[in-house]
Amino acid sequence: MISGTPAGFGRRLAALLYDALLLAALLMIFTGGALFFTHGAAVVPATAGAWVYLYRAGLVLLIAGYYLLNWLRSGQTLGMRAWRLRVVTDSGKPLGLRAAAMRALFGALAWAPAALGVLWLYLDPDHLALHDRLSRTRVVHLSPDEYRYR
Repeated sequence: MISGTPAGFGRRLAALLYDALLLAALLMIFTGGALFFTHGAAVVPATAGAWVYLYRAGLVLLIAGYYLLNWLRSGQTLGMRAWRLRVVTDSGKPLGLRAAAMRALFGALAWAPAALGVLWLYLDPDHLALHDRLSRTRVVHLSPDEYRYR
């Protein structure tokens, strides 16, 4: 079981920004591959036809896959490691596939409208964001000693 203090908005946002840099690089590589097939033309319906929907689905799957694989493997993305954060279930155990998928879905919805679902943690008595509560997970800030031995 993993314990720690609830992670605040600042640390969550910082981890998200770190992850955004890595994801931007991965998405550029993916888009470079798509441009190879369109001979350098923009991937839009006018140039790629129906393939544009496959391209867009690939972008979404790449982002979701990044989070799901990291959360299932270690409970941490690269950004979360830098800020000593870990996502766990309500009982402090590592996430399973269903919990990770629910967290990814609800997390996208929580961050989308000006991060209102994440700012909810300031109103929640347990300091959980809305997607934490809905997916029955939580993000904990690990102490240096606890982080060192995991």
